[in-house]
Amino acid sequence: MKKTVLFAAMAAVSVSVSAQADSVAGPDLAAGKKTYDTACFACHATGAANAPKVGDKAAWKDRIAQGDTVLNNNAIKGFQGKKGFMPAKGGRADLTDQAVADAVAYMVSQSK
Repeated sequence: MKKTVLFAAMAAVSVSVSAQADSVAGPDLAAGKKTYDTACFACHATGAANAPKVGDKAAWKDRIAQGDTVLNNNAIKGFQGKKGFMPAKGGRADLTDQAVADAVAYMVSQSK
């Protein structure tokens, strides 16, 4: 019984993560830079709330290794880390999921 419940829970998580990944098109780095400049810069240029600074390869390495789906989900839905937090959409509820994913792609491209 426990194995069945665990399997069902794992399947539900897998489907929900896949659904988010399917809702975001390929990244537009130019649009991502615009979103970064207007919404993400305040924290990701300064390290506020322990946000990884764009261009800091060491700070981004483990995050990038988690993959785009995890990064996008954390940025879109919010994330509580060991040292800081990422509010959902950076506190900008007006941003679309695509705009956030584009900004994430831009920051990753500058931090590899």
